[in-house]
Amino acid sequence: MMKMNTVLTKLLVPAAGLILSTAVWAGDYDDRPEARAVIDAVVEQGVERQWAESALAAAQKKQSILDAISRPAEKTKPWYEYRKIFVTDKRAREGVAFAQEQADVLADVVARTGVPQEIIVAIIGVETFYGRIAGSYRVVDALSTLAFDYPKRSPFFTKELEHFLVLAFESGKDPLELTGSYAGAMGYGQFMPSSYRAYARDHDGDGVADIWRNPADAIYSVANYFVEHGWKSGQPVIVPAVATDVPADIFEGGLKPRFTVGELAALGFAPLASTDVNLRATALNLQAADGPEYWLALENFYVITRYNHSAMYALSVWQLSQAIAEGLAAH
Repeated sequence: MMKMNTVLTKLLVPAAGLILSTAVWAGDYDDRPEARAVIDAVVEQGVERQWAESALAAAQKKQSILDAISRPAEKTKPWYEYRKIFVTDKRAREGVAFAQEQADVLADVVARTGVPQEIIVAIIGVETFYGRIAGSYRVVDALSTLAFDYPKRSPFFTKELEHFLVLAFESGKDPLELTGSYAGAMGYGQFMPSSYRAYARDHDGDGVADIWRNPADAIYSVANYFVEHGWKSGQPVIVPAVATDVPADIFEGGLKPRFTVGELAALGFAPLASTDVNLRATALNLQAADGPEYWLALENFYVITRYNHSAMYALSVWQLSQAIAEGLAAH
């Protein structure tokens, strides 16, 4: 039920320097007990109660979000079709242009973190086409809708809503203006609120990690995400492999490396390029247009999958990164 409230003509919390938008529409959740529980939870974390109440009073249920998240998943694409979505000449060219525009920031972040610039840029390219397609839903609407009207994943999105309200309060950002995907992922790198609070970093020293409008902060935040998940500077990511009479269960070990390269080679799954036999790896069997495509995925590859738990996603990021690196080298 929609109703009009004047949600604090202008709510200012001097200690935090926070302002909520004026004359906002009240939403669908101000009388829900679940919403009251969220408010209580964030107040315990230092958020001013009146501010939190005003933010949730303005949240609106969006049926389009429920439709999107409930839509039956499309048939899983094979690797050779999935790859075409992200590893394109246009995305590589735009990645080169983005890297050139942000050359100074990237050089500084690489020096601080050891994460290659092409990997950082490729993540942003795959996630939002370099910030151009970052989502237009108000995050407070997306997370409230999924927290309170999508029971299947309510616990997850309820916690994300709490994280969102805390980060908006702490950063001095208006929670009614921040936008993202229908699932509440935000900014150039599509961080969920919990990831923002754990990994987002301020690069330009203004005291706020602005992953929405500041590419420098977004670049530093993506790199920090990789560092915090175990990126090993200077180590390889993935190498092509050949399979000879390998046991079928060699491909069923999940994404986390559980063998060494040498152990896999002894089982008939060997790298096609010189690779340290002591590195830990997992065996991948992906479907190319003309048959199976084999890869030895190393620990840095596993780090990429922490961003999205999919081997095809991570391989797309890596292959796009290589195209970007080649484009940069040619300029």
